[in-house]
Amino acid sequence: MALHPRSLVWQVLTTALVALALVFLSQSTARGPRDGAPEDAAVNGSVLGPGESASFIATAYCKGTTTRAGTAVITGTAAADPKVLPLGSIIRIDGTDARTNGLWVVLDTGPGVKGTRVDLYIWSCYEALDFGRRPVTVTVLRRGWEPTQSVTTP
Repeated sequence: MALHPRSLVWQVLTTALVALALVFLSQSTARGPRDGAPEDAAVNGSVLGPGESASFIATAYCKGTTTRAGTAVITGTAAADPKVLPLGSIIRIDGTDARTNGLWVVLDTGPGVKGTRVDLYIWSCYEALDFGRRPVTVTVLRRGWEPTQSVTTP
């Protein structure tokens, strides 16, 4: 018995196959080249805690008026991946110059700031462009807004 393309049985079978294919495709996820990289969710397999340091790549930005945290963008504001450095984190940057070495508060996020990247706000767009991309050492002094996640001093 051959099925004719206009028969009810043929239409039911093709509809069922298409539905199964759509269910299968909706359950799978597309993976980009960086998906699953350790730095996407953490640094070296674990989240950076207070007092810990790691190597990051730093860039600078100069545009914007309001941060993700809802504050005005000012010098000392940093943008980071919230999976690595949540909003409210206080970090120390070392390895650049006197202008950018020091304390920064993570108050912003950005679509290009993923994993072990940090974006530092510099008022002058000329200086931000001149900053480029640099390796830095980031030390976490406070993780997020929680005071108990701070470095304690003796």
